[in-house]
Amino acid sequence: MTYRISVDTGGTFTDVIVSDGTGSFIIGKALTTRSRIFLGMRDAIESAALQLGIPLETLLAEAELLIYGTTRATNAIVTKTVAKTAFVTTAGFPDTLLLKEGGKFNPHDFSQDYPDPYIARRHTFELTERVGADGAASIPLDEVQAREVIAKLKARAFEAVAVCLLWSIANPAHEMRFAELLDELLPGVPYTLSHRLVPVVREYRRASATAIDASLKPLMQDHLRGLEKDLKAAGFAGQVLVSTTEGGCNHIDALVEKPIYTVGSGPAMAPIAGLTFSTLETLGNDVIICDTGGTTFDVGLVRDGRLTFTRDTWLGPAYTGDLLGISAVDMRSIGAGGGSIAWIDDGGLMRVGPQSAGAEPGPACYGRGGTLPTVSDAAVVLGYFDPDYFLGGRMKLDVEAAQRAVATVAERIGLSVEETAFRILSLASDLMMRAIADITVNEGVNPRESTIVAGGGAAGINIMTIAKELGCERVILPKVASALSASGMQFADIVAEETASLVTLTNRFDAAIVNEVLAGLEARLETFRATLPGAKGDYRIDLVAEARYLGQVWELDTSLPVRRFESDGDRAALIEAFHQVHERVFAVRDPGSPVEVVNWKARLVVNLAKPPEPEAAAARLVGGAPTGMRDCFFGDRTPLSTAIYKAADVAPGLVIAGPAIVEEPTTTLVVYPGMSAEVSATGNYLLRIA
Repeated sequence: MTYRISVDTGGTFTDVIVSDGTGSFIIGKALTTRSRIFLGMRDAIESAALQLGIPLETLLAEAELLIYGTTRATNAIVTKTVAKTAFVTTAGFPDTLLLKEGGKFNPHDFSQDYPDPYIARRHTFELTERVGADGAASIPLDEVQAREVIAKLKARAFEAVAVCLLWSIANPAHEMRFAELLDELLPGVPYTLSHRLVPVVREYRRASATAIDASLKPLMQDHLRGLEKDLKAAGFAGQVLVSTTEGGCNHIDALVEKPIYTVGSGPAMAPIAGLTFSTLETLGNDVIICDTGGTTFDVGLVRDGRLTFTRDTWLGPAYTGDLLGISAVDMRSIGAGGGSIAWIDDGGLMRVGPQSAGAEPGPACYGRGGTLPTVSDAAVVLGYFDPDYFLGGRMKLDVEAAQRAVATVAERIGLSVEETAFRILSLASDLMMRAIADITVNEGVNPRESTIVAGGGAAGINIMTIAKELGCERVILPKVASALSASGMQFADIVAEETASLVTLTNRFDAAIVNEVLAGLEARLETFRATLPGAKGDYRIDLVAEARYLGQVWELDTSLPVRRFESDGDRAALIEAFHQVHERVFAVRDPGSPVEVVNWKARLVVNLAKPPEPEAAAARLVGGAPTGMRDCFFGDRTPLSTAIYKAADVAPGLVIAGPAIVEEPTTTLVVYPGMSAEVSATGNYLLRIA
């Protein structure tokens, strides 16, 4: 039998999905081992192998494809463990990374220090050269000075170099010549050229992306090559792909050249899974994806069956953090996962997150030395988890440790341990609802008209109360909810993207130049596709304009209605397409304003063979007996007798009325009083809020 393995390595757990070619998904889960990622991955794959009844070695030997998603790049940026990187720019522009884009929330709050740039100012080097917006080199590159700069980089032992010269997107000659000097005088040290990575206007965004990419190269090259070596040593002989923040996957060779596309690559797979499950249950193509992990709560959106993308992905707070700068799947994260810590601030108010207990030591209930109260500890105190059945019985929870941890907060606010635990969970739910509102209501989407697909090991604890507050009536908790991102990888394609900056107004439209740019983008993608091993099958290239009304600040992605602009009718079709996108997002169109296209984008999608969808079961049940009963708390001082269902107790058609707890091996669904859940024909849980 041939298997396909997908792996999502998070900050707390490593999730594995194995498909066996029959439509069945097997979940493996293990704690992440940060010192060596492969150890946790091997444990999770071995867990899946045991469920299949085969040795780990057999599973690896018979697997044809492994898709890997990781938080290694994100964690390295957050923890400041990236390579020592030099930033090289045009003379007179050394503060591009320091000044960022100049904004901040709460502009009159002076209690916070000015944020540090991604690369320290003392690690910035200037080159005498100048290229204008028209591409003309008004000041030639001073090669003598360039050689002196490289000598300094060598003497100070820089491990990577980010090169971002002014208007290199109009004429890259100076960046390319400096790269030749780096190859000659500093061989073996990786570098990133801005015009190759992200050729777009807006200097800070290009500089930030270039700096982040260069700083990740030594780390991610070692990580991905090392993982590839470990897999081969363990007996895996199939193809290895890595998920990317572009909403697909790619080969290791491509990503060691552009490791920035691995930042947030795991969460970027969740929308693919969300759309797949919503379509499977015939609940529409407008989907809100909620992925609750151990460290973060990630939320994304699918509109009309399409993933949404953004160039405004900030690592840290908006404006004061660091901007990713590339076009990435729009997944937004807040520190409100199962391991998020509850604490009391100086004003006596209770908070949850963004600090997390992670996997080491983890929540107090894990019994690994943690003492701080977390959302998971609160769920244990409320009776939602069976301490003897966590991870299907492979991990025993320490109830007393959880109670002691929550008691430290309960004493400060004068409530019982159970009431405090419910407030911790409610506060985490409030944070999650705000994140959902940010990506829906603030973007012109009514959450009541969308389907929520909930994933992550901690999703089932509070997704029903969140949906009730939002007014959402269609909610799916997939059978593989605890590994939502990993399941999305099972349905992912190979994706690559090329961008070119050509500012174009529709009332002064030069079709010949635009067509030349589009042809160049497609040619580069065709060249890249020819280098892909085993990816010669069906593919498509989507063309997109990043456009806005003249005078607006930010752009909206607008799919091109034509491949090339041959007539005024083609130009009018582009204008109308943008009007429709703008009206959908902002509920207004401005036909009197010209449309300005800032960037043109081509997106290659190479279709990979997909695992078959789960078969719908014919048998339907009208009822089912729970395994037992347990006292659980739902906000009151006194507990309620709650029905407990194990995975073996449920079958398609079963309707579970609250209060009830459904205990899957890797996730727990809490059905609150007055609510219910139905097991669909494909084994997923359809949640009924009223």
